[in-house]
Amino acid sequence: MWFMKKPITLLLPFLFLNFLFAQDAREIVKKADERAKGKTSIATITIQTIRPKWTREMTVKSWTKGNDWVIILVTAPARDKGVVYLKRKKEVWNWIPAIERNIKLPPSMMSQSWMGTDFTNDDLVKEASVVEDYNHSIIGDTVIENRICYKIQMLPKAQAAVVWGKLLMCIDKKDFLMLHVEYFDEEGKLINTMIASDIKLLGGKLLPARLEMIPNEKKGNKTVLIYNALQFDKPIDDNFFTTQNMPKVQ
Repeated sequence: MWFMKKPITLLLPFLFLNFLFAQDAREIVKKADERAKGKTSIATITIQTIRPKWTREMTVKSWTKGNDWVIILVTAPARDKGVVYLKRKKEVWNWIPAIERNIKLPPSMMSQSWMGTDFTNDDLVKEASVVEDYNHSIIGDTVIENRICYKIQMLPKAQAAVVWGKLLMCIDKKDFLMLHVEYFDEEGKLINTMIASDIKLLGGKLLPARLEMIPNEKKGNKTVLIYNALQFDKPIDDNFFTTQNMPKVQ
């Protein structure tokens, strides 16, 4: 009996350590996610879609409240002005002023390009939660922008409705900044890489002001997202995030 119990007894500390590391990895991702969002946020953003033969620029304004509510309003160029995206928990809606209609986006559209950029619909409205929808593990350290970072592997939970089959995320150990993310499909193929830079004070927090999304197999293509202004923790009523309010947002 002693010989049967001994291997189990020896295994328990390793099981506990694996659980502890998983918890630590989740907490690191949670801290980074909360730092970037705050309780609420209001931002003005320039988005540049860059291709080998042309570049297009748009500006947007966004409002977020926790993980469940997001509104994105396109303010320029003129042909797209007034387009609105709304996320309410797991529902995503699109208001198109040209036809004066709200369209509910099905989950199958979350992996598609957001308005012709290299960001997906899911990237912009964050239907999937990087904290709740993935299992997290620390797989090493790396250095980015002269900052020592945790390298965290994120695999989707069994029942989670997510776009990606795996994420590799690098988070600065000192300030919990998400500085580098690699996005893989379900077959383990690298699809996109997100690079964060231009770290400065935004809304009173040290954050990257520039995000580049670079597709792996499309040479010369990338989308650059630049934060022009960012404000945190200003009260926003829940009723702001409704389909009825989408045509009125400005």
